[in-house]
Amino acid sequence: MRDRLVRRLFPLLATVVLIIVGMLTTTWGPTLIGRSEWALPYDLWGTLVAATRLTHLDLGGLYTQPTGLVSLPGAAVILVPVGVVIDAAGLSLRIPGPDNPHPAVWLVAGPYQIALCCVTLFAADALAEQLGVSKWRRALLAAGSAGALWSVSARWGHPEDAVAVGLLLYAAGALSRSRTALAGWLTGAAVAVQPLALLALPVLLAVLPVRRTPGFLVRSALPAVVLLGAAALANWHATITAVTRQPNSALINHPTAWTSLAPHMSGGNVAAGPTRAVTILLACCCALLVRRRWLALASGPWPAAMLADILWWAALTLALRSFFEPVMVSYYPWPPLAVALIPAALGFPASKAWLRLIAASVIADGLTAAAQGTSHSVWIWWVPLVAGLIVLLAVARPRAFAPADTVAPDTVAAGAVADDAAPPGGGTLSVPGAATERSGKSISNPQPGQTPSASAAPLE
Repeated sequence: MRDRLVRRLFPLLATVVLIIVGMLTTTWGPTLIGRSEWALPYDLWGTLVAATRLTHLDLGGLYTQPTGLVSLPGAAVILVPVGVVIDAAGLSLRIPGPDNPHPAVWLVAGPYQIALCCVTLFAADALAEQLGVSKWRRALLAAGSAGALWSVSARWGHPEDAVAVGLLLYAAGALSRSRTALAGWLTGAAVAVQPLALLALPVLLAVLPVRRTPGFLVRSALPAVVLLGAAALANWHATITAVTRQPNSALINHPTAWTSLAPHMSGGNVAAGPTRAVTILLACCCALLVRRRWLALASGPWPAAMLADILWWAALTLALRSFFEPVMVSYYPWPPLAVALIPAALGFPASKAWLRLIAASVIADGLTAAAQGTSHSVWIWWVPLVAGLIVLLAVARPRAFAPADTVAPDTVAAGAVADDAAPPGGGTLSVPGAATERSGKSISNPQPGQTPSASAAPLE
């Protein structure tokens, strides 16, 4: 256990700092600018109500007011532990406001949901270690990722987005080590918590052999089907209406270039569901490009360059939501930011890798800050945000490798990582007629058509 904590020291420290910063900025921070109310993530309250209803097995109440839930039931399931504590302590879930400026429930729910969001930091660090990223670059990765994570956690209170992305990253890591069954279940859990994970699903499917695809799809669908089916049986109309129509307010949130094309509902809302189906179709087109490039190498452990490239494509597909969503909320850009920072940490020589990661972190945290703006102008808010995402993806794009030139990350089970003098991915490029040893392991020169590989550290 101690060794695992040491290996994940940077995300652990980032988690502690984010909890402290998040709680201070929501409670003590507002007093510095003369506000009497705490600056709380109001979106969290509805999900907390749904979670407390689950503790009483009230499945029919998941999608009835005041929950406002439009995600899948897993969003409430992950809050059940804190829901139990809230219910046992008799804490009120009354919406914060002038009549409830300092709700005590936030002192319990706040640290829990921020810590829950930080699963993404641990997943990103595990993948960076597997890629062979040096220790101090992983420290910068944790810091940059935590800065962007503030928006989705402390500011807006949507742990389901962070948990889904974290599970998706762990799924990619499991798939890279040929643990297809585990990857399927992790992907299924991600989808059940937040269906935005469906955007990256085609990329993972693209590198699966046909014979493994049916089992992976069943595992990826089963958790969501079970949870959604149970909620639908308890309250069919409320469940189907919330999940399929996905209402979002263009008056409260940020309109985009696609707002006028989306189906309009009452109260200034638009239905985001149909547009999201289009983004999934575009994600499938991206998957075709991934399959063409990497399928031949997907039968065994993935080379480092392949894992980095798959992560980049996953970031691109997650960014499609921001590119084509009819109405945007300030935390929507976070998923591609979180994923894109991981391949940005990979590079050779070390000086270029540092520059790439520093640039990507500055862009990601700058976009996070800019997204908190209140403008409803498409040109002032949405267009610069999309442009920033495109720049970030360009900066994070892994260096082009020919498949025959890639190597697997040479990290040992104890968590050793490649030093800064190593080639991209922490592996050792083989020299014709020679074998290279690092950390007591050897990587032999491959035969034509083969790719050298080395055992990678398990994701923990």
